[in-house]
Amino acid sequence: MSSRERVLNLLEGKAVDHLSVMPITMQFAADAIGEKYRDYVTDYKVLVEGQIKTAEEFEFDHVSVISDPAREAADCGAKIIYSEDSPPAIDNSNALLADKSKLASLKVPDPLGSGRMHDRVKGAALFKEKVGKDKIIEGWIEGPCAEAADLRGINRIMTDFYDDPVFVRDLFEFVIAMELGFAKAQIEAGVDVMGLGDAAASLIGPQIYEEFVWPYEKKLIDGVHELGAAVRLHICGDTRGILEGIGKLGCEIVDLDYPVPVSQGREKMGPKQILLGNLDPVSVVRDSTPEQIYKAIEKCHSEAGGNFIVGAGCEITRDTAAENLRVLTNYALSH
Repeated sequence: MSSRERVLNLLEGKAVDHLSVMPITMQFAADAIGEKYRDYVTDYKVLVEGQIKTAEEFEFDHVSVISDPAREAADCGAKIIYSEDSPPAIDNSNALLADKSKLASLKVPDPLGSGRMHDRVKGAALFKEKVGKDKIIEGWIEGPCAEAADLRGINRIMTDFYDDPVFVRDLFEFVIAMELGFAKAQIEAGVDVMGLGDAAASLIGPQIYEEFVWPYEKKLIDGVHELGAAVRLHICGDTRGILEGIGKLGCEIVDLDYPVPVSQGREKMGPKQILLGNLDPVSVVRDSTPEQIYKAIEKCHSEAGGNFIVGAGCEITRDTAAENLRVLTNYALSH
């Protein structure tokens, strides 16, 4: 059974030969081919090379276009700070929508307009050409809360929930339109599973999540499904207060970061939800022994029961030893 068949069977509730393994690798993948991270995030050919080398070496079941959350914001006109060998950062001190009135004139960027979004689409197409028959191709878009924070500034959007809820909803509508266009372009290029990152959603409580964020996450996820892809939701941080809502979104895969016990994810989201995680990428995957890592995965698997994918709570750090990362695959292959 190929990696692609394995994951697709899991998503469809069919039998598989062993567990899937789908950790997030970004800087690790760039280092694997000796490239600076700036080149990895600005040249899709470098990203594809790094992802394929990493996936083949460690027998991962997917390759991913994930690199950083600044692609959509960059194409909207936000100021992006690039470093030679670190992820690009959005300049929140000079946020694009620091002046809320600018939203009315902001145009949804063309995902095929030769900007950073188009670079990601080209990466998906090259994956399709090179490994489309063997690996799951994962796209990536930002969720409503995360992208709103990228455009408005994290502190401003958090107070906007109270001070200007109408603006928040208008901004979320803009984001949904942009992300669905971006998703469509990636799916048409060959993406099977759409990663959806909404990190800022872990910073709000259940009331604001249910009132503001959940309806727009749901609209985005439903839209991706209509376009023909499955969804992998990734919200960094402590999501224990919103797990029940997440479980009602209809995502095929939900990542759990290390602050969230897998047992709680299973309790709140039910037996059918596919869970991925939740190894601490630093204290467990990077800093533990292979034996300790194996036991940690075993605990996650036990708490999840079925419908489980081996992975870490967030990105595998670039300085993780190969023998440590290999434990994830070894566990998956034997279960």
